Amino acid sequence: MNRREAIQRVAIIMGGSILGADSLLANTINWDAMDDAEYSKGIGIFSKSQIKLMNEIADTILPTTSTPGAKAAKVGQFMAVMVSDCYEPADQKMFTDGLAALDLRCKEKFGKTFMRASKSQRHDYLVELDKAQKEDAKTRKNGAPPNFFKQFKDLTLFGYFTSEIGATQALRMVEIPGRYDGCMPYQKGDKAWGGY
Repeated sequence: MNRREAIQRVAIIMGGSILGADSLLANTINWDAMDDAEYSKGIGIFSKSQIKLMNEIADTILPTTSTPGAKAAKVGQFMAVMVSDCYEPADQKMFTDGLAALDLRCKEKFGKTFMRASKSQRHDYLVELDKAQKEDAKTRKNGAPPNFFKQFKDLTLFGYFTSEIGATQALRMVEIPGRYDGCMPYQKGDKAWGGY
C-alpha cells in the first residue's frame, strides 16, 4: 500500500465516523418539542397511557413550584427511552410490573387509579411508598432486585436535573464557566449549581 491509498482509507474511515455521528445526533429526541401526537403509539416498550402515568408520578415527586415540574421536563418520556433502550428485558419487566403494581395498590387504597386520585392522595401515597422503600433499604440483601419506587425516584431526579428545564431553571448554570472556585459563597435558599 502506498501513501496515497493509506490517506484515502483513513479519509473513508474518518468520513464514516463523522457521518455516523451525524446520523446518531439526528436520531436524538428533542424533549422540548415533543407533544402528545409524537408519542401517540408510545415509546419503546411503553404505551402512551403508561408514559402519562409516569409523568404524573414524577410530577408528584417534583411538582411545579417557582420552577417547572417533572412533567414539564417530560420525565415520563425520558424514563420510557431509558428503560426501553438501556435495561435488560428482565429489568424492563420488573419496571413495568412495578408501575402496574403501584397503580393497582393506589386503586386498592383510595378506590381510584393514580391518574384519578386527588393531589393530596397522590402525595400521601408516594410519601408512604418512600418510607417503605427506606425501611426496605435497611434490610435489603446484596443482589436483591431493586425497589421499584427507589428506582423510579432515581430516574425522576436524573431525568429532571439533566433536562434543559432542570439544569437551567431549577439549578444555577454557567454555560462557559470561568476559573474553578472551590469555595463559592452560599446563602440559604440559593439554587445549587448545575449544567447540561
